[in-house]
Amino acid sequence: MTATELIATEDASAVRAVLNEVYAAWADNDPDAFVARYAADATAVHTGVYMPNRDAIRATIAAMFAGELKGSKGVHEVQSIRFVGADTAIVLSKGAIVIAGQDEAARESRTIDGWVLCRHDAHWRVEAFHNCAESLA
Repeated sequence: MTATELIATEDASAVRAVLNEVYAAWADNDPDAFVARYAADATAVHTGVYMPNRDAIRATIAAMFAGELKGSKGVHEVQSIRFVGADTAIVLSKGAIVIAGQDEAARESRTIDGWVLCRHDAHWRVEAFHNCAESLA
């Protein structure tokens, strides 16, 4: 493995670790931990709701954890990580929601998720997130 390949592998692992932290925070229903790896000016579009920054993302997810997503967990599977330069990663993943009391995610909860992460001072941060329903066809 070349030095460049090793760095790319380490960066991909670091990017995956960020997403794993986000989903672990979801399983804990912890809105502060959920947004801890988001940049302050991160944006998100989730189920048609636009959130213009980390504070809005936190407020939205806190309300969801207190309501319809109480006790839920998100599951995800990274499909691809593409680096655009040394400090930006575009991630595509498949996600779903396991509602409290369910053993697995309902098919209609499945999404295709797009993430943009950037490295700031040696730490990867979520800059943007967007999802849409996975086609059931």
